[in-house]
Amino acid sequence: MIFLSSIIQQFQSQLLVQYRGKLLPSHHKVLSSMKHCRTRYSPRMVAQCTECDQRISVPHSCGDRHCPHCQNYESQQWLERQLKKQVPADYFLLTFTLPFELRPLAWHHQRIVYALLIRCCWETIHTFSLNDKKLQGTPGAIAVLHTHARNLDYHPHVHLAVPAAAIDAKKRLWRTKAAGKKGYLFNHNALAKVFRAKMLAALTQAGLTLPASYPQKWVVDCRCVGAGDKALVYLGRYLYRGVIQEKNIVACKDGMVTFRYQNSKTKRMEYRTVSGAKFLWLLLQHVLPKGFRRARNFGFLHPNSKRLIVLLHLLLKFDPARALVKMSQRPQWICPCCGARMQVIDTRLPPLFLMAGRIKPATES
Repeated sequence: MIFLSSIIQQFQSQLLVQYRGKLLPSHHKVLSSMKHCRTRYSPRMVAQCTECDQRISVPHSCGDRHCPHCQNYESQQWLERQLKKQVPADYFLLTFTLPFELRPLAWHHQRIVYALLIRCCWETIHTFSLNDKKLQGTPGAIAVLHTHARNLDYHPHVHLAVPAAAIDAKKRLWRTKAAGKKGYLFNHNALAKVFRAKMLAALTQAGLTLPASYPQKWVVDCRCVGAGDKALVYLGRYLYRGVIQEKNIVACKDGMVTFRYQNSKTKRMEYRTVSGAKFLWLLLQHVLPKGFRRARNFGFLHPNSKRLIVLLHLLLKFDPARALVKMSQRPQWICPCCGARMQVIDTRLPPLFLMAGRIKPATES
């Protein structure tokens, strides 16, 4: 397997020269973190066996949310929390895409535009749910911002997992809407028109200058995804672990990097070869502003509605554990000598090359 850290070490200098005017402080920080993730230059932690005197030293992971190595456990925990909020209704996955002409504006004002994009998507769904004859209430939604296409190009869009259900707070009613054979929730053309109007108004109100021209017709995709668990798994895949898995980096030679991805239309694997510096830039352009939350919950799926969700499960006699995907537990640390459990006794020690060989190092990636 080709590790991202080795690609960074090999092509970082070329990246700094070729993209000097585009790199932000956050990009340098992410590069530094991923470059030293789980290497001899990382801080160390020491674990001791609970049965024998065996001690080993291993490198810390960088913990950066853009690193493909890190936060796998956190991603699983997020998915488990969302699955526990499932309700007995057909789920839909809606995708709101920002047009190509507005992407430069999004790139230069990321924090503002990303926040407005998520908000306008939710407001659009909320408006349609309130006006729908069968729902007539406030829906729930799990929104996740993605900034990448599958070939790693810059492509800001928001996915929303939405159950075809709503709560009428005034009348205290729970209403659902059957997806039917065609899997219909709302008209996608009407969704696109309302989303376009809301987004343009929000950008103008925020004081941003719109481009001279932009398309009249925007794109919103709306499709039924059954119980919603598979859609949530898809949304959680890139939530904390960057935009590419290292197993999809298939070659790195002669100054070029080749990676594979699945074409969303043909469902076939395709390959893309770019220079090493270009590959690193493709990754860095998806680094989010510091502290920006990629995933947000709205309506009756908001974190403040935990009691409401419990009440719904009770009244509707629905047990979300039945549909809950079995989550893999964090593996125990096993002693290489006796097979007993090991426990961490010290963390954030100096890197390996500063530790003077006092503790036996574990095998590194």
